Amino acid sequence: MTVGHARKALATMALATALVAVLSHVPAYAQGTGPDPIAGRVAASPEARLLVEADELVYDNDRNTVAAVGNVEMNYDGRTLQADRVTYDRNTGRVFAQGNARLTQADGTVVTGDRFELTEDFRSGFIDSLRVEQPVVDSGRAATGRFTAPRAERIEGEQTIFARGTYTTCEPCAQNPSRPPLWQVKAARIIHDNEEKTIYYENATIEFAGVPIAYIPYFWSPDPSVRRKTGFLAPTPIISQTLGNGARVPFFVNLAPNYDITLRPAYYSRQGFLADAEWRHRLMTGSYSIRAAGIFENDPAAFGRREPPEGFDESRGMIESVGRFSINPRWSFGWDITMVSDRFFLSDYNLGGSSVSAISTYRSEAISSLFLTGVGERSFFEARGYYFKGLSSADFQKHQPIVHPVIDYDRRFEAPWAIGGEIGLTANLTSLSREAAQFQALNRNGTTIVTPGLQANYETCRLYDRDCYVFGVSGTYTRASIETSWRRRFIDDWGQAWTPFAYARADAMWFSPNLTGFENANVATFTGRDDDVHGRVMPGVGLEYSFPLTGEILGGTQVLEPIAQIVARPDETLIGDIPNEDSQSFVFDDTGLFEWDKFTGFDRSEGGVRGNYGVQYTFTGTRGLYLHAMLGQSVHIAGRNAFAERGLLDIGTGSGLENRFSDVVGRFEVSPFRGLRAGARARFDNDDFSVKRLEADLTGVVGPFSATVYYARLSPQPELGYTTAREGITASSTLYVTQNWFMTGDISVDLDKYRNDTSRGFDSDAITSMTIGAGYEDECTIFTVQLTSRPIAGATSGQRYNRTILARLELLTLGSVGFSQDLSQDPLGRTRTQ
Repeated sequence: MTVGHARKALATMALATALVAVLSHVPAYAQGTGPDPIAGRVAASPEARLLVEADELVYDNDRNTVAAVGNVEMNYDGRTLQADRVTYDRNTGRVFAQGNARLTQADGTVVTGDRFELTEDFRSGFIDSLRVEQPVVDSGRAATGRFTAPRAERIEGEQTIFARGTYTTCEPCAQNPSRPPLWQVKAARIIHDNEEKTIYYENATIEFAGVPIAYIPYFWSPDPSVRRKTGFLAPTPIISQTLGNGARVPFFVNLAPNYDITLRPAYYSRQGFLADAEWRHRLMTGSYSIRAAGIFENDPAAFGRREPPEGFDESRGMIESVGRFSINPRWSFGWDITMVSDRFFLSDYNLGGSSVSAISTYRSEAISSLFLTGVGERSFFEARGYYFKGLSSADFQKHQPIVHPVIDYDRRFEAPWAIGGEIGLTANLTSLSREAAQFQALNRNGTTIVTPGLQANYETCRLYDRDCYVFGVSGTYTRASIETSWRRRFIDDWGQAWTPFAYARADAMWFSPNLTGFENANVATFTGRDDDVHGRVMPGVGLEYSFPLTGEILGGTQVLEPIAQIVARPDETLIGDIPNEDSQSFVFDDTGLFEWDKFTGFDRSEGGVRGNYGVQYTFTGTRGLYLHAMLGQSVHIAGRNAFAERGLLDIGTGSGLENRFSDVVGRFEVSPFRGLRAGARARFDNDDFSVKRLEADLTGVVGPFSATVYYARLSPQPELGYTTAREGITASSTLYVTQNWFMTGDISVDLDKYRNDTSRGFDSDAITSMTIGAGYEDECTIFTVQLTSRPIAGATSGQRYNRTILARLELLTLGSVGFSQDLSQDPLGRTRTQ
């Protein structure tokens, strides 16, 4: 090898060494321990290799430089450097990348500039006309953080200082890139600290569409790669007559990658300081959180209400905990627990959680539960305990049951080959207790429902005639049920399907009524029975027949299928003699026509011989055309009709099943093309085919407009106290005015009240809920504003509506700010009329 070749080889090695250091972003002197000070710092990892592509390699012996020239692309350890020319000056140990310089890092960050001037290890230097694009982590959107500056300085590989820099996550305008983005932060200096993963802004101005709207001398935010970082969250202003004016200022503390704490202190000028803290912890098998909030009120009288039954003074608060854990791939357990000092605390201070049912700012109940769940290939197990806390003015806590617990088990087996088919095993254990019986009386003429009230109900109930509804008994009630079933499907040569089935269920019930005090009307009051144990067995056999007929018509496929079923059982026993806790909700429609037992729970068990029959038709065409219809009826053939017996709740009256020939049920669904669907289900009187119950819905998407309309009508049921029809309509829609701007709205109207309401305006009681909103959303910004209005049940004076305006603005990576204001407070500052 000649001296010239040796020098060229050495120069090439020096250039490669410098570029490896540039691309690795680490101190070159720390990369190796070999004796050669150059060779020892080549690779960032033992497997890393440098790949250099360029039109030519130029060695300048006079200037002691070596350069790669023309379409230079260098790849090393996941990083790529592109430029027109890359030069390494061995005298100064500096690297120069010129002409369309572009550095792409392994995490997707792209740094571009007109000229890079960096030290050999790339830890310090200057970049002209710098532009940095860094992907935003965990945003849920394909977003990028963008920095720009006419000149930037990199210091020791840990900080990048942008002089007169800008930052945004908005994409530039494709038609006019020079147009300002929707929002950006301009600052005299932007300091990006890579070690702390924090961006600091000095003398900053926030601009919207190029117009300055806020000046902030100094603030900071996490960089786009950060998922969690300690710091203040966006504050929330508070304006309230009952609470006073103030603000909630959250602070997030990232203690470790798997646990953190969020502080949400709030100050109210009228009530004082509210402490609020939440701890979250993720473990190998699950996670849990604990949140506590409390206040010593300065002015409890500001709420203008009578003291609720459970009582409270100036000390009010709540504790909430949520946990989810996996024991193994099939078993899991967890909890949702909410404890409050009084039922109004959460609504008064606009607090809530995962176990709190809420509509806007109105909290209705908090459901606490513990559960254990197991899921197998053909089995399911769940055990849950419940505690219900009523949060409305109409709730009486002694009416609420404590469930301890309810256990469900279901298993499916393949039957032995001799009998074939499927064997099912279902079991349920329910145990609960309550302090006071919950019941509601009918007037003696049976036409209207008496306004709830303990003694009023008690006095107007005709006790042993059971002219009242018993929703729950006082004392302790426990029931254990087990059911086995078998079914097998046969298909003959004609295509007819025959499905014989059989089942048997056994129930054991025990109840111990609470007989303390006049208010505790108990199960003995309504059933004539005292503390006792009862048993019940219900076997059944049946056969289901169907004959699907398939054919081609009008370019589509149609299926016409008649279905018939018969179920034979002995009569139901103990009707009205035991509590009914889980079979209170019952609607006879097409979905339950062919159920073996049409009751929804285990406390009631359908008996007698019943036949069910119907026919359904389906057409599936091209271009999304779909049509489906079904019509059917049920006939009580023999035995005691369980739906003609009143029981404790009289759930069969008016159901459509109380007569020998039931009402006719049906459904209809049509979709003429994708994006439009209409459906309805109805129950028709068996005698004159008048509509007894109707539910209809329409959903459509036409260009930028989407809407859903739901309509329901229930005919009068004077025997249950409903002398007029119940009728309502709900509609919701969204309209995208542009690609980013949208408007939303929904309204629910009680049409029966609307017909009798003279005002029919915004304050009409017929409007059960209404929301109007608008918003903007793109890759970097979300802005929404909503106005909600809902009447307060039972309120006749003072505040009759919950009206709230909510606004929220999110600037991606900078944070979000929200505002919620109750507009319903009356001049005296009261928030609820008792």
